[in-house]
Amino acid sequence: MTNSGPSDTGRFPPEEIIMHRIAMYGKGGIGKSTIASNLSIAFHRLGAQVMQVGCDPKADSTYLLTGGKELTPILSLVRDKGPGVPLSLMVTKGEEGVWCAEAGGPPPGMGCAGRGIVAALQELDKADAYGKLSIDAVVYDVLGDVVCGGFSMPIRDGYADSVVIVTSGERMAMHAAKNIAEAVDHFKDRGYARLAGIIVNKRNVPDEERKTEELAKSLGTVILGVLPFSRDVQVAEEKHLPVLSDNPSSPVSVELMAIARRLYGQA
Repeated sequence: MTNSGPSDTGRFPPEEIIMHRIAMYGKGGIGKSTIASNLSIAFHRLGAQVMQVGCDPKADSTYLLTGGKELTPILSLVRDKGPGVPLSLMVTKGEEGVWCAEAGGPPPGMGCAGRGIVAALQELDKADAYGKLSIDAVVYDVLGDVVCGGFSMPIRDGYADSVVIVTSGERMAMHAAKNIAEAVDHFKDRGYARLAGIIVNKRNVPDEERKTEELAKSLGTVILGVLPFSRDVQVAEEKHLPVLSDNPSSPVSVELMAIARRLYGQA
């Protein structure tokens, strides 16, 4: 079933909500986790039951959704309690009802972080997390621009159906975006996730919009939205909140909601 679009209230009718699964990638430090958390809020406001899964050993993806509370990573729970961890220990309800989970990873220098993602996603499957919580939208926030091993799992193992790349007009950010897009393209013939588009998180570098427009064209994809550099985001983060919760009328909040609607329109 596809969505015909939100109603006049801005929310999708319940019968039109489908399971939508998004994996977000981008260069480390590009603002991906901040954007992921705000999109999770936006999807909730559109009428979805949402879960955000942090796929990073630092386990800090959901920080803004939990008021700064650090969650116990799933991999740590598995190490302490063994396989079959209860769902109630793996997920936490955060800001505006968004369910939060962190994959975590091994201690530094003690193993492969990618395998931690594999184990964590498998534990969520065993617990039937998406079914029991009636999840309509899942946002996987994946570490940096790593697309090998377990970090590619959301793309290639049927967990995500769409990949969103976050970039700016900075050279290294665009280079990372190209690498990620190539990885997605490599898997496309196997029926795995497709590239839904890129989000530009502006850093106010020269000719930034032209550069990112050319990048999108070279990748054969679209720009889902352009987020202005905004102090409002920093003010909200100082309160441990997504900007959509702290300042919903901010121009950056308005653009985030528009991006969320575009992503649902692609479903």
